[in-house]
Amino acid sequence: MFEKEAKRKNFKLLSSASSFLLFSAVSLCWSFEQLDNTKYIGIDQIQPGMEAYCLTCFKGTEIEKFGLEVLDVVRDISPGKNAILVQGTDERFIHTGPVGGCSGSPVYIDGRLAGAMAFGWTFSKDPLYGVTPIEEMLQVGTGDYSEQTTQQMGFAFDYSAPIDFAEIGKEIENSLLSGRKNSLGGPSHLPCPLIVSGLPSGVCEQLNTLVEPFGLMAVAGMGSGSDSFQAEDVQLIPGSSLAIPLLTGDIAMTVIGTVTEIIDDKVYGFGHSFLGYGAVDLPMATARVHTVVSSIVRSFKYASPLKTVGALKTDESSAVLGQLGAEARMIPLTIKVDRYNDMEERLYNCRVVDNRLLTVTIVRAAVTGAALMLGDLPPDHTVEYKVTVEIDDAEPITFENISTSLNVRELVTESISSVALIMNNPYRKVAIKSMDFDIRILPKSAVSHIWSVDLSDLEVKAGQTIDISVILESVLAGKKKYRYTLELPQELTPGKYELLICGVYGYQDFLRKAALYKFVYYNLETLVESLNNLLHISRDKLYCILVLPSGGVALAKAQLPDLPPTKALVLGDAKRTLKPRPYSHWLEKSFQTDTIVVDKQTMHITVEQ
Repeated sequence: MFEKEAKRKNFKLLSSASSFLLFSAVSLCWSFEQLDNTKYIGIDQIQPGMEAYCLTCFKGTEIEKFGLEVLDVVRDISPGKNAILVQGTDERFIHTGPVGGCSGSPVYIDGRLAGAMAFGWTFSKDPLYGVTPIEEMLQVGTGDYSEQTTQQMGFAFDYSAPIDFAEIGKEIENSLLSGRKNSLGGPSHLPCPLIVSGLPSGVCEQLNTLVEPFGLMAVAGMGSGSDSFQAEDVQLIPGSSLAIPLLTGDIAMTVIGTVTEIIDDKVYGFGHSFLGYGAVDLPMATARVHTVVSSIVRSFKYASPLKTVGALKTDESSAVLGQLGAEARMIPLTIKVDRYNDMEERLYNCRVVDNRLLTVTIVRAAVTGAALMLGDLPPDHTVEYKVTVEIDDAEPITFENISTSLNVRELVTESISSVALIMNNPYRKVAIKSMDFDIRILPKSAVSHIWSVDLSDLEVKAGQTIDISVILESVLAGKKKYRYTLELPQELTPGKYELLICGVYGYQDFLRKAALYKFVYYNLETLVESLNNLLHISRDKLYCILVLPSGGVALAKAQLPDLPPTKALVLGDAKRTLKPRPYSHWLEKSFQTDTIVVDKQTMHITVEQ
């Protein structure tokens, strides 16, 4: 009986899948048959040796015609995809070879639109291009995205694991670096130039490793270069440059491609995907080309955005589709930098795209670049910072801290990890309202070590006090003594107890073992709460911890320190979703030191009868 039922269900699934594929194929063929043969040419009508040309922009905003020759039509170059192979006959194409930024350049055969330049071969000596057929491009946007309420591509974090900023930072970088890679031997998408203005060239090089999996190549720019009068006159038409401004303002990052076709208010471009996951919301702008940089490795268009005229709404494997007049949501971003070797405090006002995958990458580069605008930091340096992330319908994430001799790594890791967790959370969709960074950089080290720890007595009784003397040593400031007293509870049970003297790193390790509930969460509100709790742990403090016997339980965010063991046993039922953890007790004192203690020392005291 069960076997028959399983067969019946499998048959239904196969039938549904077959019906869907048949429907898709019929719909596709029907759509192809509806193409206007006076305007478009299908791949069945294309033969090797036919003359062709493309429209694209090599200088300014002028659209020029470039001669091509059809080499062949390749069917099923990838599953369900066809391609037209063409080779440039224009002298400029022969000189440059395949050009990044030509993605989307419309190709015409027999006076009709055949498709868009989309891919090439790395190190190709000839101007050989692969063209995405127009019939495939016009299919983009015909799917049903009505139920796609959130962007589908992002970072896949383990939201059941306790928050660990270092691990999250590694996951973000590994996720970006493990994306699609261009093949040296096979065809690959023409890389779209990502023109970066207002950042040091070294930051652009680092950014390039992160954006390369998106099919982008980071190129250092020289400013927006836009002319307000000219910008008003430039329109998006087939062959014109198509810009996607990912970051605008005092620091700018813009992707450059080409428009293939415009139907009513719909703009088709690129001939390949950008991110490639359906519904998107990214700004779309006109652009002007300063020049084409000819390179043995990869030539590219050097361009600047002019005016935002719409928004990309759909991103699929065959093209991107934008809508004229639409407005993409952008997040205000401000970065203030007060640097020791700068005569003035610098303020960068920007707007960054609202995208689960791109936002963290762009913000990381912008913050790093703003801090390093006047060069790398000296070996001995200190970074003081304050960060505020405003969230719609939720408590803001706000924190300030200090870092030393680690460049801006800790600042960036904490900030970007927090934003990534919030934007990719599985609980409900949220919008980041704004991000503000206030950074101060000093040319001194704030590292200190524990030189000595002295206790007034190693054997005490309950209710007594212990005098603790700690000497910290730093290279620049020398030795400094800190004194404080620790009063023992009257009811403390006789026995041996651990006394931990440490800096922030030892303190965080202790919390992960003793108070894991501070690092876990189960909805958006507790996620924000946990982030704020962790981000408010100061690095420039000396911590003294006396570990006491465990008692009670911690259940999610609820602490029940005095719960009797019999009650705790009931809560430990395996059928419960929320698992209780032992609740640790400890006495804690901390002192502001204005240095970062990087080591720890463990001592033991004996409480006598």
